[in-house]
Amino acid sequence: NISVFDVAPFLSLKKARSFEDSELPENYMVITADTVVIVNDTILGKPKDGEDARKMLRLLSGKKHSVVTGVTIHTKENTKTFSVSSKVSFDVLDDDEIEYYVNNFKPFDKAGSYGIQEWIGYIGVNSVEGSYFNVMGLPTQKLYQMLKRF
Repeated sequence: NISVFDVAPFLSLKKARSFEDSELPENYMVITADTVVIVNDTILGKPKDGEDARKMLRLLSGKKHSVVTGVTIHTKENTKTFSVSSKVSFDVLDDDEIEYYVNNFKPFDKAGSYGIQEWIGYIGVNSVEGSYFNVMGLPTQKLYQMLKRF
């Protein structure tokens, strides 16, 4: 039983381990990532359909939630996993805004049913504590720092 904050790094490590070391050339590096949205100690993954997306966005409306991205850097010789957490605060979203977003942006491939870089982020997100790029799905600054040390 693991904490909801440990799920993203666990999944990123599992993705990296799906590459057999015997098949990985000496000079190759694999970088895997997984992002989850956490609200009220519940993980919101990718929505199954439009109704699921609407339900998730209603749950996020007017609340602060966490976005955790786990990243694994994997080579034949070494593996390093880390995670970055950001807090996102949403304004209250009305049903018309949620409906417009789901119908026009089809956020079915996004954890928590939203992309901060899309319309919903422009009109709904009132603050981000931490890495904006983490909320997009890859904490580029932290990844760069880890690659320099790797």
